[in-house]
Amino acid sequence: MKKHLTSSLFLLTSSLFLLVSCGAEQAYSSWSCRFIFNNANYLDQTLAAAINPIIPGIFCKVTSESRGGTQYLIFENNQGATSRHQMMAEELRQNLRIGQNNGIIVGVQSLGDQTFTAYDLQCPNCARREGNMTTPHYPVTLDTKGSAIVTCNKCGDRYDLNNGGLLIEGQEGDKALERYRHATTEGPNGRVVVLSQ
Repeated sequence: MKKHLTSSLFLLTSSLFLLVSCGAEQAYSSWSCRFIFNNANYLDQTLAAAINPIIPGIFCKVTSESRGGTQYLIFENNQGATSRHQMMAEELRQNLRIGQNNGIIVGVQSLGDQTFTAYDLQCPNCARREGNMTTPHYPVTLDTKGSAIVTCNKCGDRYDLNNGGLLIEGQEGDKALERYRHATTEGPNGRVVVLSQ
């Protein structure tokens, strides 16, 4: 009986290790990103909710657009909040580059180490499958109804932002969503920095 229990525990532990390691390989994004944003100047609540370490699990998509020669930052979080701000001189001087597909997703994970994380807005598996690493355009969509799931618009792969971008639905051999190596925040009304290098 004892030998059977030991064998069962070993099998269960091995299975869990394989399950966790399969598809959980974390890759860091090589797409150019230089996002330095001082929320003390804007007091944007959509972004502030996502960078508050006291309330993990809220994620914010950050994109930019130009209208009539004026640059704007657009924030949309997974709680359904959206906002838009005209860029101030500080951001304009920094020559912002907001990841592949003109976007990043930032937030504090609610699972694991609960760290502030920044993800690329690109499905890495479509870029790899299509062999398009030069000018890929395979954006993921952030669920704005409360979950921390993003879905690829092309292949349907689904990723869990609360768990390191882990692939939760996809094809065999697919990898996790790519994160940016350097991501820091000073809290809801402070500076947010996301850099690819």
